[in-house]
Amino acid sequence: MERAVYYLHSYWAYLVVLVVLLATINAVIGAVTKRSYAPKDFRISLFALICTHIQLLIGIVLFFVSDKIVWFTEGVPVKDIMSDSTLRLYNVEHPLMMIIAIALITIGYSKHKKKLSSAPKFKVLAIFYPLALIAILAMIPWAAWF
Repeated sequence: MERAVYYLHSYWAYLVVLVVLLATINAVIGAVTKRSYAPKDFRISLFALICTHIQLLIGIVLFFVSDKIVWFTEGVPVKDIMSDSTLRLYNVEHPLMMIIAIALITIGYSKHKKKLSSAPKFKVLAIFYPLALIAILAMIPWAAWF
């Protein structure tokens, strides 16, 4: 089961990166060109939100079934986790930063829905989505991806 969840999490991540990148580019272009906010823009930002939340759910399942997560292993002190860079990445840094990235996407999406005109909608998305994209790209375990 762990391998299946691991592969699902890994391959879904490609979709997440692609969709969040598309939503970020769309938001920045919309903000810079001051174009009108269309239903297509709403769908793109919503799809990025949905994909990242699905990835979060898969990641939570993986967190509890993976052999790389040693928080729940008896006899492994926290100082050993924090002193080993690989253990720290999988047990602390990656999960925490991805939760922050998903929170940024969620906050940006929620704030943009409350705006009434196009310029503020794009501005909010153009602030929060790129920050989330940077956080996602910074904490992807690239060595495990390739």
